[in-house]
Amino acid sequence: MGTKKNIMAKIKTALISVYDKDKLKSILRVFQEYKIKIISSGGTYKKIKELGYQCIDLSEFTNYPELLDGRVKTLHPKIHAGILSKGNNIKHNREMVKLGFQKIDLVIVNFYPFEQIIKRTNNFKKIIENIDIGGPTLVRASAKNHERVTVINSKNDYEDLVSELKKNNGSTSLKFRRDMAEKAFLNTAFYDSAISNYFTKLSKNYFPEKKIISGEKIDDLRYGENPHQRAAIYSYSGNILDIAQLSGKKLSFNNFNDMYSALSISNLLPKNTGTVIVKHSNPCGVSAVKNKLESFNRAFKCDPVSAFGGIVSCNFKINEKIATQINKTFFEIIIARGFDSKAMKILKRKKNLRLIDSRNFKANGVLDVKSNFNNFLLQTIDLNPSLSKDYKVVSKIKPSKDTLRNLIFAFNVCRFVKSNAIVLSKNFSTVGIGSGQPSRIDSCELSIDKMKKIENIEKFSKTRHSELCAASDAFFPFVDNLEKLSLAGVTAIIQPSGSIRDKEIIKFANKLGLVLVFSKKRYFKH
Repeated sequence: MGTKKNIMAKIKTALISVYDKDKLKSILRVFQEYKIKIISSGGTYKKIKELGYQCIDLSEFTNYPELLDGRVKTLHPKIHAGILSKGNNIKHNREMVKLGFQKIDLVIVNFYPFEQIIKRTNNFKKIIENIDIGGPTLVRASAKNHERVTVINSKNDYEDLVSELKKNNGSTSLKFRRDMAEKAFLNTAFYDSAISNYFTKLSKNYFPEKKIISGEKIDDLRYGENPHQRAAIYSYSGNILDIAQLSGKKLSFNNFNDMYSALSISNLLPKNTGTVIVKHSNPCGVSAVKNKLESFNRAFKCDPVSAFGGIVSCNFKINEKIATQINKTFFEIIIARGFDSKAMKILKRKKNLRLIDSRNFKANGVLDVKSNFNNFLLQTIDLNPSLSKDYKVVSKIKPSKDTLRNLIFAFNVCRFVKSNAIVLSKNFSTVGIGSGQPSRIDSCELSIDKMKKIENIEKFSKTRHSELCAASDAFFPFVDNLEKLSLAGVTAIIQPSGSIRDKEIIKFANKLGLVLVFSKKRYFKH
């Protein structure tokens, strides 16, 4: 390994078998220049001949026909011995000579597009036929024997291969071969993970004995939560949440984390309605009123201090008026279901402001992953809207339809507030949010304090839907929470059931003349 002779490997024979035949001409030219013999089969063989280059048919090379409708082509001892034989192993060399086998120095393979097929069809037979067997086998064999063999598993590496061959007069360096082997093993592992995850999704076996989580890197981030931490973003599907960045500087780790929270809440709001403002992954203002400008103003007024430097998610297309209002405050990111031309012109005045188009966003996915200390926690996601059937009115006083809707709105927001969480709302707008407190009574106090700081709070109370509603992400363990909320003007409360004191809580709510609604589900967020 220490000498130049051992490090460099001359390319004399290459095997090419690719599904994606794009950019083939770029490598064929250099192969001709260095007199590299090419072996190929099927569609790849035809393509190479069409491009005007010499090629040996794989069946002619192995002296064996393709079998089983092409399922068995490259799975042949002559091919795999040619790839796996060690260059400096005397026994291997003698065996190869005895059998009349030739060494293969370069393997170029890409796979059947399994991931694309499962997105396009539910036809099980068609999906099964697009599980590549020969390709991954060739790639794994070549990568294992990278001391002698070069493997290329993506057309994106053709340019680097051409550069390497030209630089080294038709040879490749050990470093290049090792780099390509690393990529090859990553690609075969990723490919297999797509197949295994397809089967577990099909059977709904979300927690199998062995779980493979794989992703494609979308981008390196500037840093992690803090400047001394490194970070990158990966995607299961090859795109970032189906969103598009239209303007502004690069997104950071914390930016993405905040966007996840904002988009999750926006997803639960009525279609084309509502504004969410998030800071440090916690909502600091949410409004679902139909008037778009008013929804932004109400969300902002819930906690204007916390909103500074946060991100805004509008569940609608932003126009000139809203853009003008937004630009009065410093925000890091604006998410919207599109921007009209005048809004774009206004918002782009701030060069660093990130503008995100979310019109194609869909809250897809099955599993939520949290990782630490070389272990990861896995759970099913919880992104479905809460509906009236999920609740039970337990107080003597019954809520009106609007009050119940306002309670459900507050509860849906509460789901995405760090526990312990209390959300106060009026007229489908938050007016106080208490988050992340070790005790529920502290969260109550914090939400009330936030509410008291809102400017023009009397304007809210004179609206048609003037009830002050409260939502809690888990049950109230003691009546002191209800008492504190009632004294602050709360008239209706929603909370999960499940406390040993549920009956006591109901009795106390009736004593105070409160509407009390129990949820069948708890919504902790840690």
